[in-house]
Amino acid sequence: MRQVIYALIPGIILSIWIFGWGILIHCLLTVIFALSLEALMLHLRKRSLQMFLYDGSAVVTGLLFALTISPFAPWWIDLAGICFAIVVAKHIYGGLGYNMFNPAMAGYIFVLICFPVELTVWPLAKGIADVNVGFIDTLSIIFAGQSSVTGIDGFSGATSLDYMKSQLSGMAMVSEIRTSPLFGSLGGKGSEWIAFAWLAGGVWLLLQGVIKWHMPVTFIASFFIISLLFYWYDASIYLSPVFNLFAGGTMLAAFFIVTDPVTSSTTPKGQLIFAAGIGVITYMIRSWGSYPDGIAFAVLIMNAAVPLIDSYTRPKVYGEQ
Repeated sequence: MRQVIYALIPGIILSIWIFGWGILIHCLLTVIFALSLEALMLHLRKRSLQMFLYDGSAVVTGLLFALTISPFAPWWIDLAGICFAIVVAKHIYGGLGYNMFNPAMAGYIFVLICFPVELTVWPLAKGIADVNVGFIDTLSIIFAGQSSVTGIDGFSGATSLDYMKSQLSGMAMVSEIRTSPLFGSLGGKGSEWIAFAWLAGGVWLLLQGVIKWHMPVTFIASFFIISLLFYWYDASIYLSPVFNLFAGGTMLAAFFIVTDPVTSSTTPKGQLIFAAGIGVITYMIRSWGSYPDGIAFAVLIMNAAVPLIDSYTRPKVYGEQ
C-alpha cells in the first residue's frame, strides 16, 4: 500500500498545479476521515488497531476517493463518501480482504447519486481561467461555499467529458466540440498531462512488482479497441480511442483501481475477463449512458460479477477430471 501511495504522488502534485489547492485539501480531509472511521470500526469490531490501521489501505481509499470528486466539492462530501466507503463497502463485509466492492468507487458512486449537483462544478485547468483561485479562497469554497473572488462561474465549469457529452446531445460534431479551449492535444487540457503521471506511476508499480501487467493492459486494450471500432464507424459522433484513454480517469483506473487485489478476480483467465469487462462497460456508459465517465459504475458491476467469473475460470487441481 505504501508503494501505491508513492506512485500516486506525482499525479497528485500535477493535479494540484493544474486544478488548484482543492486537490490537496480534499486529499488531507479524506485521509483524516478514512483513518478516523477505520479506527472506529476496528474498535467496534474488536480488531487490532496496530495490525490493520497502519496497513495503508484506508489512506489509499481516501486518496483515490479525493481524486475522483470535484476540487470545489464541499467538505461534507468527503465525510459522506468516506463513511460509505469505509463503514458500508469495507467493514460491513468483514474488513480488508473480505469486501466485495472497491471501497473508493463505492463511496464515489454513493455521493454521485445522492449529491450530483455538488460534483458538477470543477475548476478550469491552469491557463484557461482568467482568475487564479488561491489557497484561502479554495478553503472558503470548500468549507463555506463562497469565495472573495468574484463569481465562481468565472473560474469553474464542466470537465472535458461533461462538455463533450452535453454538446453531442445537442447534435454538435466532435470536430466542432474539440475547438473549445477545454481540450488539449490528446484529451482535456491539463488532465491529459495528469493521465501521463498516472501512467508513469503505474509503470513504476509494474517495475516494482507491486502489480502485474495483465489487468492494466487488458483494460486499456479492450477500451482502445472498442473505441477504435466505433471511431472508424463514425468519427463525427464517437470519440477517438486516444481521447478516451487520456480523458477522465482512464489511466488512474487502469493502474490503481482495476488492479485492486481484493475486489478483482483471482484466477488468471478471470482477471482478463474482469479487466476487459470494465473497459467495455466504461465505453458503453461514456457513449450512451447518462454519466460522462462511467469507470466507477463499470468497476462495481464487474466487482459483483467476480464470484461468477472465478467459478467458471478456476484452474483444475492436479488429478481433477
